[in-house]
Amino acid sequence: MPFRPLLASLLLATPLVALAEAPNIVPGQWEFTSTTAVGGDLPIPDQTETTQECIAQGDLEDESFSFIKEEEGCELLDHEVTVDGMDYRMVCRAEGGEASIIGRMDFLGERVEGNVDILVDSAAGELKMTTVVEGRRLGDC
Repeated sequence: MPFRPLLASLLLATPLVALAEAPNIVPGQWEFTSTTAVGGDLPIPDQTETTQECIAQGDLEDESFSFIKEEEGCELLDHEVTVDGMDYRMVCRAEGGEASIIGRMDFLGERVEGNVDILVDSAAGELKMTTVVEGRRLGDC
């Protein structure tokens, strides 16, 4: 799996599980921005990606709701979802490497914010990435 698609799948592949109450996310049109910084000796510039998505109330109440579909090769190891946020730990395996991911997202009504730490162990060596994720509600869909 090439680096960029693997990175995208790592950032938002975690589904939200069913809750007694829906996550503290106001339905509507949302914009999500993720900025990834790569640590180490490689001269890789920060990468920023912005996407938009319409989130309906029914989506939030659906136990299968997620920001994107979980990618093949990724396994959710641990997760805790509350009305106000989500902590998770997962691993993704691709040919020749493995990525360990630890993430935290805070649900703040019309905003979400979080951090994802990714440690990639591959034949080329170890690579550490940190991603800051920010989302904001733009208005109605």
